[in-house]
Amino acid sequence: MKTVRIVGVPEHFNLPWHMAIEEGAFQERGIDLQWTDIPEGTGRMCQMLQNRETDLAIILTEGMVKSISDGNPAKIVQEYVSSPLLWGIHVSAKSDFKAVSELKNTTAAISRFGSGSHLMAFVNAQKEGWDTDALPFGVINNLEGAVEALTQGQADYFMWEHFTTKPLVDNGTFRRLGDCPTPWPCFVIAATDAFLQNDTRTLEHVLEIINLYTSEFRRIPSIDRTLANRYGQQLEDIQKWLSLTKWNQQQISVQNIENVINTLIELKLINKQIRPSDILASL
Repeated sequence: MKTVRIVGVPEHFNLPWHMAIEEGAFQERGIDLQWTDIPEGTGRMCQMLQNRETDLAIILTEGMVKSISDGNPAKIVQEYVSSPLLWGIHVSAKSDFKAVSELKNTTAAISRFGSGSHLMAFVNAQKEGWDTDALPFGVINNLEGAVEALTQGQADYFMWEHFTTKPLVDNGTFRRLGDCPTPWPCFVIAATDAFLQNDTRTLEHVLEIINLYTSEFRRIPSIDRTLANRYGQQLEDIQKWLSLTKWNQQQISVQNIENVINTLIELKLINKQIRPSDILASL
């Protein structure tokens, strides 16, 4: 049995992985796929790939591109979710903010530097026409940290996936002022260079299995109810999320990677031109 370590966020996007593990699909191929939830998100997962604490990660596209450009010895091996991620822009329900435009020059809570919440704050600032050279941040590690920071006034707003934070909007912890979708496919599958070099055939088996699950995922009977129950979501919210979300079974396009690279350079988040071939693995 070949052990493969994989990490991802504890969110509804990753249910296909859990179903495949629970149904023994990887074990049938001689693979012990060991999943670890990482609530801190992309910045922490990039660090784990760099430190070789994991072999694979289901990770945000922009965060992985930045991390590789910063020297992380890893590659994107496939697109995972081809639709954009809908980033909700949240404030404390008790705050006086009423519009996204009022957040100019205020402090954004981010899980860590290099995370999606960090990088998308720049994308949103650019969209709003703010000065992206002077954005203040407060590091809060995870969603629970964001609740504390916004409630106690240590930060002013927080960007996180719209549907994951919807229960906190519904219960009056957060108020959502708007959404900022990613201008590219949101999730990719990344592997360390060491795993790519040493375990190519194992990786091919892993991708074959997950691609089978994601291609059939939306047709599973009552999958909306399963998702709602498992992730503590309202059924109608999950149904809307399912209608917006598309999984992919191919490598992400060079054009999409060039879009991410050019955006990160324009926002001064990476300081050198990097080629898509430095980012994308070819299996």
